Amino acid sequence: MKRLITGAFASLVFATAALAEEMKMAVTTSFHNSGLAEILLPEIKKNLGLDVQLLVVGTGQAIRLGEAGDVDAILVHSKKAEEAFLADGNGTHRREIMYNDFVLIGPKGDGAGAAGAENAAAALRKIAGAEANFVSRGDDSGTHKKELALWQAAGLEPDGFGAWYRAVGAGMGAALNTAAGMDAYIMSDRASWLNFGNKAGLALLFAGDPVLFNQYAFIPVNPEKHGHVKNGLAMELEGWLVSEKAKDLINGYQINGETLFVFNAER
Repeated sequence: MKRLITGAFASLVFATAALAEEMKMAVTTSFHNSGLAEILLPEIKKNLGLDVQLLVVGTGQAIRLGEAGDVDAILVHSKKAEEAFLADGNGTHRREIMYNDFVLIGPKGDGAGAAGAENAAAALRKIAGAEANFVSRGDDSGTHKKELALWQAAGLEPDGFGAWYRAVGAGMGAALNTAAGMDAYIMSDRASWLNFGNKAGLALLFAGDPVLFNQYAFIPVNPEKHGHVKNGLAMELEGWLVSEKAKDLINGYQINGETLFVFNAER
């Protein structure tokens, strides 16, 4: 009997040791909707023995999860909000990983004439002038924050818009679905748009303005503020995210021959 108990105990210890370590990371819906997570996470687990549990939310909510110590790290895309997060002592540092760009999507007929605008702000002014249907994320995400900044640059305030402007309070995929159903204009990150399956009558109409640059950054939550967070695992993950392996996977991820993200981490 003693031998059987010892053997069972040994097997339990072995099985426990073989389990992957786990950490939690809050990520943007655009990162998840792009499909890149499905490429990276299996390789992270294979290379590091690390199981990264994603909490898929907008940047604003990801930052609040980090502030509360509910995650070990965040991967977001709103530099101003990230810098405020660090200034308040919620993160240890900010590491840029990759970028893509924001694009303006709309009906193929482009009744507002947004495609011919000289810059992103002018494109939004054309949409507002035509009172063409426009779907906003409306969820305090990085994409929503950028959209609001562009309306401000255009000299316009969404709070004063009519029924043509619809804030849905949803992630990128759900917001794109709403825009497809309404034949409406919407701002999206390029990766989510390329990976979106229900394009219906929508098309990419405007891109290329430097203001539409979209940087993603990794920030470990500060263990001095939240002693329970797994800072060691977050640092292991960061090391992998800036590695040659990650660079090859990120730069190599394409849909229909188009690259979704560009790796730009400095080592």
